[in-house]
Amino acid sequence: QVHLLESGGGSVQAGGSLRLSCLATPYVYGSSSLAWFRQAPGKELEGVATIERDGRTNYADSLKGRFAISKDNAKSTLYLQMNSLKSEDSAMYFCAADRPGGSWYNPDEYRYWGQGTQVTVSS
Repeated sequence: QVHLLESGGGSVQAGGSLRLSCLATPYVYGSSSLAWFRQAPGKELEGVATIERDGRTNYADSLKGRFAISKDNAKSTLYLQMNSLKSEDSAMYFCAADRPGGSWYNPDEYRYWGQGTQVTVSS
């Protein structure tokens, strides 16, 4: 069963914006944490941002000010607004859910994963 489904990726020029969406099943959406990760070719999975059930957020330090995570409870959907995109933001972006504990940026802590959506930024 697919619990998380990402969309919104694509190709954009440097300086542009994209908004990613992640539709979750209601059970998974109601779990403790929702997050975005990304993985560029040849690199490890990197935590981008997380949002807790109460709305508290955390971001990778390098992305603060350019990326914004949010969610819509009525739609069981997680979002990632990405602005001022750079070529180094090119990656496969994944949403993740259900982290009972541990560090938000550790992918091993998450129980559910989407299949990803590709973001390509051309300079």
